[in-house]
Parts: sequence; C-alpha cells; structure tokens
Amino acid sequence: MTWGPMYMYYRCGTCGKQFKYAVDLIPRFGEKFGNCPVCQTPGVFVKDGARTPDDGDYEEVDE
Repeated sequence: MTWGPMYMYYRCGTCGKQFKYAVDLIPRFGEKFGNCPVCQTPGVFVKDGARTPDDGDYEEVDE
C-alpha cells in the first residue's frame, strides 16, 4: 500500500498564501524550496505528510 506523494505545507508570513511542495521536488527547487509562489519569501512551515483532509486549501507549487 502506498500513501502517495509526501508534502511539506507552508503559509506565507508576508501575503498569507497557503501552499505545499512535494518532497521529491527538493532537488529541483534547491534553496527556493519552501518559498511563496506569489512573493518569493520563505514560507512558515505548517506540517508535512501525505495528503490531509485540508489539502485542497493549499496550492501545490510545481514550477
């Protein structure tokens, strides 16, 4: 059984946006991993794990 992708969930302390990054994308984003996709400031870590019931509240960053 698999739980699917693992995510790290963040909230932006500047603009308030909620977003998530798939853990397997750490090498692709490098030091920008965890930055807000809107204002590029480092996000505030909220939680990590497989998809949670409130997963839809967080925008997935993939580019």
